[in-house]
Formats: sequence, structure tokens, C-alpha cells
Amino acid sequence: MRIRSVLASELGVIQEIERAAGVLFRGVGMVEVAEDEPLSVEVLEGYRRAGWAWVGCNPEDRPVGYLVAEPVDGALHVEQVSVHYGAARRGVGRALLTYAQERAREEGLGGLTLTTFAQVPWNAPYYERLGFRVLGEDQITPGLRAIHAREAELGLDRWPRVCMRRDIS
Repeated sequence: MRIRSVLASELGVIQEIERAAGVLFRGVGMVEVAEDEPLSVEVLEGYRRAGWAWVGCNPEDRPVGYLVAEPVDGALHVEQVSVHYGAARRGVGRALLTYAQERAREEGLGGLTLTTFAQVPWNAPYYERLGFRVLGEDQITPGLRAIHAREAELGLDRWPRVCMRRDIS
């Protein structure tokens, strides 16, 4: 799996990856999530310009997954990681998270954080298998609280959500 920075010409491609990945939410009764629009090209471009946007590519160097992140409270916060359903279960997400962790380590950050759905099998249970832990209320940093509140404003709190962290050792 080749992981590399997102090219400006690929922003529409990663939006399509997000749309394709979202289809799976229909199967668990989360139609609104499945139909949710991906991050805008402008927002994605901000992550790309900041150096916090990567793609996982197939052997033809075509993106099949992506991850965007930003430093939040001393950790690298994974804002979005998505894999096209046609490339699912091949280690793309794991490779992207591993790459993000290495980048976080290089930047002196102490871990990876993310917010996710607690009961969706390819969300919190998957991240737990990858070494993330659910944070207790007293472990949620101010930046993560703000992210969680923003997600609630978008209606994502209709389903149980958790904040998670994987420390960098």
C-alpha cells in the first residue's frame, strides 16, 4: 500500500471516496450519515496545504482511501478517514492510521485522537482493535470537546459517539 500526500487534482476523488464509503451506513440504519456530503473542496484543500492530508493508493497509484487530520491539544486529531467500499478490508485504513501516527511522532505529538460512532462495527470497535481506547469524560481535552460539540450541532449525536485516543510510544 502506497501512502502519499493528496494532490490538489485529487480533492474531488477523495470526496467520491467519502461518498462511496458512506453507502455502508445504510446497512446499519444510518441513512442520514450515508447521504451526508463530504468535506468541501475548500476544507480539504486547507488540510492538504497544511500537510495533513494523505491517500492510500492502489497499484496504479489511484487513491482508494484518505485521511485528513490536524493537531489538537498535543495530539494529531483524525478528522476523517475513509476507504472506498470496493477497497475495504484490505488494510487501507490501518495503513493510513499508521502513517498518520508516524507523522505525529515526527511532529512531537503524543498520540492520535478521533471521534466516532460507538456501535458501528467499522468505527469504535475497529479502532479498539487497532489500539485506540475510549476516553472517559475526564480525559476529553478542550479541543476534543469543541469538536464533539460541533459534531452534535451537525446532528451526529443522534447515534452514540465516543472520543478515542491511541498513544504514541
